[in-house]
Amino acid sequence: MLSFLIRVQLPDSPGTLGAVATALGTIGADILSVDVVERGSGIAIDDLVVELPSGRLPDALITAAESVDGVEVDAVRPYAGVLDTHRELELVEEIAAQPKSGLHILAEGVPRIIRAGWSLVVEHGEGGIHRLAASSAAPEVPITHLPWLPLERATVLDGEESWVPETWQELGTELAATPLGKPGKALLVGRPGGPLFRAAEVARLAHFAGIVSVVLDS
Repeated sequence: MLSFLIRVQLPDSPGTLGAVATALGTIGADILSVDVVERGSGIAIDDLVVELPSGRLPDALITAAESVDGVEVDAVRPYAGVLDTHRELELVEEIAAQPKSGLHILAEGVPRIIRAGWSLVVEHGEGGIHRLAASSAAPEVPITHLPWLPLERATVLDGEESWVPETWQELGTELAATPLGKPGKALLVGRPGGPLFRAAEVARLAHFAGIVSVVLDS
């Protein structure tokens, strides 16, 4: 069995998610978890982690989900494990217990919470851009120019800007960043292959970074 993360847009009405689950079941897919990313104007954005029997193509997930009226699939990508969206408190406690390693613990933990592929903690200081911490899956390509630093508020970044390394662009990496304690230091997260960062996710990232920055400064 292979695990995939599917982001779907669907009518926010009773029975629709159940219909999607039934449709996925017809191709042998098993839903492991569901996370509501955003809701509004009669539309829900949900992340589903599903297991698909080996030998079945991921495209079958799209076809099955979109067979339900009003459902659109934003993205499908391989996913290791299940959604870990309620782990913020545990991660904050771990950082508070080991403040000297706090940035590295943060960088490693954030991708599991925000459903990203990797994260970096970067700072604009004397001599240019400094990489302070990185998750184990973070690309090692050097970054010498971040025109968006200093950063005043959390934001989605354009993955096709000239500062973005070519390898990131080739993978269709979606990017978001938030200040970490001060405008010159930021947490940068990437999703190779998408999906796009939604406004609710960026707000969640900013809120979490704000809590962590207080913990590290205390």
